[in-house]
Amino acid sequence: MVGLAMMTMACGSGNNAATTTENNSDQTAPPAMTFSADSAYSYVKQQCDMGPRVPGTPAHERCAQWLTASLRQWCDTVVVQQAPVTTFDGKQLNCKNIVGTFNPQASDRLLVLAHWDCRPWADNDPDPSLRQQPVMGANDAASGTAVILELAHLMAQQRPEVGVDLLLVDVEDWGENENEDSWALGTQYWANNPHVAGYRANCGILLDMVGTRGARFTQEYFSKQYAQGVIDMVWKTASQSGFGSYFINQDGGAITDDHVMVNRLAGIPTIDIIDMRLDSDTGFFDGWHTTHDTLDQIDPATLRAVGQTLVNLIYNW
Repeated sequence: MVGLAMMTMACGSGNNAATTTENNSDQTAPPAMTFSADSAYSYVKQQCDMGPRVPGTPAHERCAQWLTASLRQWCDTVVVQQAPVTTFDGKQLNCKNIVGTFNPQASDRLLVLAHWDCRPWADNDPDPSLRQQPVMGANDAASGTAVILELAHLMAQQRPEVGVDLLLVDVEDWGENENEDSWALGTQYWANNPHVAGYRANCGILLDMVGTRGARFTQEYFSKQYAQGVIDMVWKTASQSGFGSYFINQDGGAITDDHVMVNRLAGIPTIDIIDMRLDSDTGFFDGWHTTHDTLDQIDPATLRAVGQTLVNLIYNW
């Protein structure tokens, strides 16, 4: 109970959205800034137009350059971490984590992260002949990356008071199910070698698969274990912003995602906003780890629900 109370205080400090109401009913609040779903959708499309961003491919390198240039237009500082990593199957890859920062001198900080690489194999494809094809990754992970880009675009127009660090991590999806540590290699590297020595944030929010139609964000198990206070803050903000039909006050499943590495290795209470579907065979949307994770999976309304919730959270900190 002591750890939970400390997490709640660390991430509730100064946050009006987390404290202005005692119930969780939808109460539409005027947005501090308007998140453009069309702009976010265009960022998903631009990533997909490059092809699957599988580490070690030309599409991956083109995307890294584009992401870096985009963040440099908007952020106060941008750091590109490059590091060799070894995958579970012995591949040596050049990992590129890209970090864009607003208000680097602010002591109160929010970390928002997503992975930007694509899975090398569509191993869940219903057609066995396609399971060695790369995944386009429109939802997993272009959607979270696109929301982060639009957040950066907005914050460049009006700086928030809180410090915000936008972390795009690499080599997340080159893993095998039997080996927990084979996933999130870029996040593991960043957590052990942060872009700023001694980096701390009040809390973190991971965006993973946040673009499909019909998405419902239940409260992921490890997020609740490590950062119940952050869950409460984000879900309440979503409800107050009119997106309670997307952010469901219901326990979800457990997933070892980037947020687990941030919690365990960096000690930053971090949650996962992720579309998990307990009524599906895989636990995720139909296109997960298939050749069907393409642009037609993306619904701008879902991007808006996630993006506007984060905008309202940031500007009411």
